[in-house]
Amino acid sequence: MEAITPAPIVEDMPKLPRPRIGQFRAVKEVISTLLFLIAVFTLLQLALPRSEVHGRSMEPTFVEGQRLIISRINYMLGDPQRGDIVVFNSPQARDDDPSLIKRVIGLPGELVEIRDREVYINGERLDEPYIKEPCTRQCRDRQWQLANDEYFVMGDNRNVSNDSRAFGPIKHSAIIGEALFRYWPLNAIGFIHRVNAD
Repeated sequence: MEAITPAPIVEDMPKLPRPRIGQFRAVKEVISTLLFLIAVFTLLQLALPRSEVHGRSMEPTFVEGQRLIISRINYMLGDPQRGDIVVFNSPQARDDDPSLIKRVIGLPGELVEIRDREVYINGERLDEPYIKEPCTRQCRDRQWQLANDEYFVMGDNRNVSNDSRAFGPIKHSAIIGEALFRYWPLNAIGFIHRVNAD
Protein backbone atom coordinates (compact mmCIF):
# COMPACT_ATOMS: atom_id res chain seq x y z
CA MET A 1 0.00 0.00 0.00
CA GLU A 2 1.41 3.30 -1.06
CA ALA A 3 1.97 6.03 1.48
CA ILE A 4 0.11 9.24 0.83
CA THR A 5 2.29 12.29 1.14
CA PRO A 6 0.44 15.24 2.52
CA ALA A 7 0.39 18.33 0.26
CA PRO A 8 2.74 21.08 1.39
CA ILE A 9 1.14 23.87 3.29
CA VAL A 10 1.32 27.13 1.32
CA GLU A 11 1.18 30.18 3.48
CA ASP A 12 -0.87 33.03 2.17
CA MET A 13 1.39 35.76 0.72
CA PRO A 14 0.66 39.22 2.11
CA LYS A 15 -1.56 41.09 -0.34
CA LEU A 16 -0.22 44.41 -1.53
CA PRO A 17 -2.82 47.13 -1.94
CA ARG A 18 -3.77 47.64 -5.54
CA PRO A 19 -2.99 51.10 -6.89
CA ARG A 20 -6.06 53.11 -7.60
CA ILE A 21 -6.14 54.00 -11.27
CA GLY A 22 -8.20 57.12 -10.64
CA GLN A 23 -5.56 58.47 -8.27
CA PHE A 24 -2.80 58.23 -10.92
CA ARG A 25 -5.07 59.86 -13.45
CA ALA A 26 -5.68 62.84 -11.14
CA VAL A 27 -1.94 63.31 -10.49
CA LYS A 28 -1.24 63.12 -14.22
CA GLU A 29 -3.93 65.75 -14.89
CA VAL A 30 -2.45 68.12 -12.29
CA ILE A 31 1.08 67.74 -13.72
CA SER A 32 -0.17 68.23 -17.31
CA THR A 33 -2.11 71.34 -16.31
CA LEU A 34 0.92 72.83 -14.51
CA LEU A 35 3.20 72.16 -17.49
CA PHE A 36 0.64 73.75 -19.82
CA LEU A 37 0.34 76.86 -17.64
CA ILE A 38 4.13 77.20 -17.44
CA ALA A 39 4.40 76.89 -21.23
CA VAL A 40 1.66 79.49 -21.80
CA PHE A 41 3.24 81.89 -19.30
CA THR A 42 6.65 81.49 -20.95
CA LEU A 43 5.22 82.08 -24.43
CA LEU A 44 3.34 85.16 -23.22
CA GLN A 45 6.51 86.52 -21.63
CA LEU A 46 8.37 86.03 -24.90
CA ALA A 47 5.61 87.36 -27.16
CA LEU A 48 4.14 90.03 -24.85
CA PRO A 49 6.81 91.29 -22.46
CA ARG A 50 5.99 94.03 -19.96
CA SER A 51 7.66 97.40 -19.69
CA GLU A 52 7.56 100.31 -17.26
CA VAL A 53 7.70 103.96 -18.29
CA HIS A 54 10.73 105.79 -16.87
CA GLY A 55 11.07 109.56 -17.11
CA ARG A 56 9.00 112.28 -18.77
CA SER A 57 9.97 111.92 -22.43
CA MET A 58 6.60 110.50 -23.56
CA GLU A 59 4.32 112.93 -21.72
CA PRO A 60 1.42 113.51 -22.17
CA THR A 61 0.89 110.07 -23.77
CA PHE A 62 2.56 108.20 -20.89
CA VAL A 63 3.71 109.31 -17.46
CA GLU A 64 6.40 107.83 -15.26
CA GLY A 65 5.45 104.60 -13.52
CA GLN A 66 2.82 103.48 -16.00
CA ARG A 67 3.14 99.85 -17.03
CA LEU A 68 2.69 98.54 -20.54
CA ILE A 69 2.38 95.26 -22.39
CA ILE A 70 4.61 95.16 -25.46
CA SER A 71 3.89 93.06 -28.55
CA ARG A 72 6.87 91.42 -30.24
CA ILE A 73 4.56 89.64 -32.69
CA ASN A 74 3.45 92.81 -34.51
CA TYR A 75 6.89 93.36 -36.00
CA MET A 76 7.49 89.70 -36.75
CA LEU A 77 4.53 89.91 -39.12
CA GLY A 78 4.99 93.50 -40.32
CA ASP A 79 7.04 96.67 -40.01
CA PRO A 80 6.68 99.67 -37.70
CA GLN A 81 4.46 102.44 -39.05
CA ARG A 82 4.60 106.17 -38.48
CA GLY A 83 2.89 106.99 -35.20
CA ASP A 84 3.61 103.61 -33.58
CA ILE A 85 5.02 103.75 -30.06
CA VAL A 86 7.93 101.35 -29.85
CA VAL A 87 10.19 99.97 -27.14
CA PHE A 88 13.79 99.52 -28.31
CA ASN A 89 17.41 99.30 -27.27
CA SER A 90 19.25 102.57 -27.76
CA PRO A 91 22.39 102.45 -29.94
CA GLN A 92 24.16 104.13 -26.99
CA ALA A 93 22.86 101.66 -24.38
CA ARG A 94 25.12 99.77 -21.99
CA ASP A 95 24.23 96.25 -20.87
CA ASP A 96 22.41 97.39 -17.72
CA ASP A 97 20.53 100.31 -19.34
CA PRO A 98 16.74 100.01 -19.57
CA SER A 99 15.09 99.99 -22.98
CA LEU A 100 13.61 103.24 -24.31
CA ILE A 101 10.09 104.06 -25.47
CA LYS A 102 9.49 106.58 -28.29
CA ARG A 103 7.21 107.29 -31.23
CA VAL A 104 8.14 106.34 -34.80
CA ILE A 105 8.45 109.52 -36.85
CA GLY A 106 10.51 108.59 -39.91
CA LEU A 107 10.37 105.37 -41.96
CA PRO A 108 13.06 103.62 -44.04
CA GLY A 109 14.21 105.62 -47.05
CA GLU A 110 12.64 108.90 -45.91
CA LEU A 111 14.29 112.27 -45.41
CA VAL A 112 13.58 113.60 -41.91
CA GLU A 113 14.17 117.31 -41.32
CA ILE A 114 13.82 119.67 -38.42
CA ARG A 115 13.19 123.10 -39.82
CA ASP A 116 12.05 126.11 -37.79
CA ARG A 117 11.35 123.73 -34.86
CA GLU A 118 8.93 121.68 -36.98
CA VAL A 119 9.39 118.14 -38.31
CA TYR A 120 9.26 117.55 -42.07
CA ILE A 121 9.13 114.20 -43.87
CA ASN A 122 10.30 114.32 -47.50
CA GLY A 123 9.64 118.07 -47.49
CA GLU A 124 6.10 117.84 -46.03
CA ARG A 125 5.41 119.23 -42.55
CA LEU A 126 4.29 116.54 -40.12
CA ASP A 127 1.07 117.14 -38.20
CA GLU A 128 1.80 116.08 -34.61
CA PRO A 129 -1.20 116.46 -32.29
CA TYR A 130 0.40 114.21 -29.65
CA ILE A 131 3.37 116.39 -28.62
CA LYS A 132 3.33 118.06 -25.22
CA GLU A 133 4.57 121.49 -26.30
CA PRO A 134 6.46 123.16 -29.14
CA CYS A 135 10.08 122.14 -29.36
CA THR A 136 12.57 124.63 -27.93
CA ARG A 137 15.57 122.37 -27.14
CA GLN A 138 17.58 120.21 -29.57
CA CYS A 139 15.52 121.68 -32.37
CA ARG A 140 18.18 123.29 -34.51
CA ASP A 141 17.72 122.86 -38.26
CA ARG A 142 19.06 119.50 -39.27
CA GLN A 143 18.25 116.53 -41.52
CA TRP A 144 18.70 112.76 -41.61
CA GLN A 145 18.45 110.53 -44.68
CA LEU A 146 17.22 107.14 -43.46
CA ALA A 147 18.63 103.93 -44.89
CA ASN A 148 16.46 100.97 -45.90
CA ASP A 149 16.45 99.49 -42.39
CA GLU A 150 16.34 102.65 -40.29
CA TYR A 151 13.64 104.40 -38.26
CA PHE A 152 13.65 107.87 -36.74
CA VAL A 153 12.09 107.97 -33.27
CA MET A 154 11.22 110.90 -31.00
CA GLY A 155 9.59 111.41 -27.63
CA ASP A 156 6.27 113.23 -27.40
CA ASN A 157 7.80 115.58 -24.82
CA ARG A 158 10.45 116.90 -27.21
CA ASN A 159 12.15 119.24 -24.77
CA VAL A 160 13.24 116.48 -22.37
CA SER A 161 13.56 113.52 -24.75
CA ASN A 162 16.78 111.67 -25.57
CA ASP A 163 15.89 110.32 -29.01
CA SER A 164 17.08 110.04 -32.62
CA ARG A 165 18.06 113.71 -32.60
CA ALA A 166 20.82 112.69 -30.18
CA PHE A 167 21.70 109.08 -31.10
CA GLY A 168 20.52 108.94 -34.71
CA PRO A 169 18.15 106.54 -36.46
CA ILE A 170 17.64 103.04 -35.06
CA LYS A 171 17.71 99.70 -36.87
CA HIS A 172 14.71 97.39 -37.11
CA SER A 173 16.73 94.80 -35.16
CA ALA A 174 16.95 97.17 -32.15
CA ILE A 175 13.16 97.33 -31.80
CA ILE A 176 11.76 95.03 -29.11
CA GLY A 177 8.11 95.59 -29.93
CA GLU A 178 5.11 97.90 -30.09
CA ALA A 179 3.43 99.30 -26.98
CA LEU A 180 0.05 97.59 -27.09
CA PHE A 181 -1.77 97.87 -23.77
CA ARG A 182 -1.49 99.96 -20.59
CA TYR A 183 -2.38 97.84 -17.55
CA TRP A 184 -1.29 100.13 -14.70
CA PRO A 185 -2.55 102.31 -13.10
CA LEU A 186 -6.08 100.97 -13.24
CA ASN A 187 -7.60 104.37 -14.01
CA ALA A 188 -5.54 104.52 -17.23
CA ILE A 189 -6.01 100.91 -18.34
CA GLY A 190 -6.66 100.33 -22.04
CA PHE A 191 -5.31 99.67 -25.52
CA ILE A 192 -2.84 102.11 -27.03
CA HIS A 193 -4.06 103.39 -30.36
CA ARG A 194 -1.81 104.55 -33.16
CA VAL A 195 -2.03 108.24 -34.01
CA ASN A 196 -1.90 108.92 -37.73
CA ALA A 197 1.02 111.29 -37.92
CA ASP A 198 0.99 112.58 -41.50
